[in-house]
Amino acid sequence: MTRLGYQIPNFTYPGVDSGGLFDVIVAQAKEAEASGFDTVLVMDHFYQLPMLGSPANEMLECYTLLSALAQHTETVRLSALVTGNTYRNPALLAKIVTALDVVSHGRAQLGIGAGWFELEHDALGYEFGTFTDRFQKLEEALQIILPMLRGERPTLDGRWYQVTDAINSPGPVGRIPVMIGGGGEKKTLRMVAQYADESNIICPVEDIPRKLEALAGHCDRLGRDRAEITMTYQTSCVVAPTREEAEADFEAAVARTPELGMRRGSAIVGGPEEVAAAYAKILDTGVDGVTVNMPANGHVPGRVALLGQTLAPLIAQ
Repeated sequence: MTRLGYQIPNFTYPGVDSGGLFDVIVAQAKEAEASGFDTVLVMDHFYQLPMLGSPANEMLECYTLLSALAQHTETVRLSALVTGNTYRNPALLAKIVTALDVVSHGRAQLGIGAGWFELEHDALGYEFGTFTDRFQKLEEALQIILPMLRGERPTLDGRWYQVTDAINSPGPVGRIPVMIGGGGEKKTLRMVAQYADESNIICPVEDIPRKLEALAGHCDRLGRDRAEITMTYQTSCVVAPTREEAEADFEAAVARTPELGMRRGSAIVGGPEEVAAAYAKILDTGVDGVTVNMPANGHVPGRVALLGQTLAPLIAQ
């Protein structure tokens, strides 16, 4: 399961058109694998997110991309961070994730969440619904997807989804881990305790202990061993051989994509020693690992490898 994940959240790179785009993505995935990351993840969106760029910026469909990356990597797990449940019928999603597991020889992971990007839903014709609707849909979907991934034939006559003796053949190569993304303490973390192997959260660092306590409380109530669940914390990073180079990378990225400026306060920026110290503090909060993205300079050759070499020793401790 994920303890050190590398997420690729953007596909807009200077001087790179559609013809060269995949090569830049592959290079990042290979650097991540070689430098100690255990999982490579991509977003499941069709439009770029507001804090990362314009909606018209490049965005590749995640499961097609993950299946292609499976042919260029050997050991890293492959996952969405996270699949928007609202975008696919759950039985179809079970088939898609199983196909990813087969073509990657057992390296698929299901990352899933309720969905939240309303603009994307409205523009492309996906029903958005209310917050409550989306969480009800997610829970029903899990009651279909998980049995299908575990060799069962579920039947469900739900409010949102209906399946009858749903067959998933061929089955996965092995047991596909399930990550539920989000840190909602009442709904999301309860579903993590009930259904998932992993959780991924985004919140202020000072809130992490409270999230961990909430998850532990749900585990106690449901009779689940908290130690069975891996919780990772998501961050953005700009690392380079020196702080000056990292700052230059960041400023160049903001000049290209002004929206990245919104992330300055939360991104970890610096040379390897400074970055390692920042992540050591995060890990001291009790999380089991981190998932890191590098929207400013992940496309620069060597930067992902430097990040992996910096963080892998912290995770191994």
